[in-house]
Amino acid sequence: MTTTMPERTSLSMRPGYEGANIRTWIGFKHFMYLAEAAVLQWFRDRDLGPHRLLHEHGLGWEVIDSSVQLPAVLEVDDEVRAEVTRIGGRRFSVVLTTERDGGTVTVLRGKLTVALIPEAIGVATAPVPEAYRELRVASFAEAVTPAPQPEPGDFRWSWRVPYFYCHFTDRLQHSGYVRALEEVVDRFLADRGISVGRLLAERSWIPVVSRARVRQLAPVHMEETLHTTLTVGDVLRDTMFEARMDCHVLRDGQPVHTATATILHGYAISAGPQAGSLANLGEIADVLTGRSGS
Repeated sequence: MTTTMPERTSLSMRPGYEGANIRTWIGFKHFMYLAEAAVLQWFRDRDLGPHRLLHEHGLGWEVIDSSVQLPAVLEVDDEVRAEVTRIGGRRFSVVLTTERDGGTVTVLRGKLTVALIPEAIGVATAPVPEAYRELRVASFAEAVTPAPQPEPGDFRWSWRVPYFYCHFTDRLQHSGYVRALEEVVDRFLADRGISVGRLLAERSWIPVVSRARVRQLAPVHMEETLHTTLTVGDVLRDTMFEARMDCHVLRDGQPVHTATATILHGYAISAGPQAGSLANLGEIADVLTGRSGS
């Protein structure tokens, strides 16, 4: 059920079962999926769903930038209340809450930037309603803002963009980068000898993400090779580490910076007298930053 006001939409949602990878807690990727789905509902409630946008207005619905803070855990059976507010131009605010222990708990605060982009497969038979025309851009390039150039990176992973990460028959979509962020961190940790499975088995440490942001910078097309790097930055309070993902494709022999993302990652202790608290990284911090081996 949704409730629609001029610039706000409220709805009830549930996280995807796929997101409960460790015990019954939901991973950060599915928090971001919920935020995207909530903003998409804002458009559907105004009769601007992706089908009509493409087949009547010739436009593709695209998340350009998604930034979330995750102050509390989300369980697989939680019912989530989403509040979506258009805060100006193409930017939207999302707040996700759930009821727990007799009170309301905020599990996500986020900002998303959405653009309506002309698509080659689209057929424009009518203009977008005037109230929403500023959401339309002339091209992908008009929708994005530049990002600082990346450093060489601590870890590199190249992969072929599959059709099932794409939309509008051609282009890698925002959620594909969210998947890539999750995977490149997983691959980096395994490469350093501190895989998620190993730390679970040896220390009962559960991955925790408290902040993430994914920004698109240029379009990427189906079956292109995406070169992805991960760079570990600061270790905060000996409990969390910051990392940055950058993605490039090669065109005419030159790298094109297509996306950038950041993540704040740590571990919660799941067993023993300290269960529920954040783990002190200790020597793991040196492994993460490359100051020692595993």
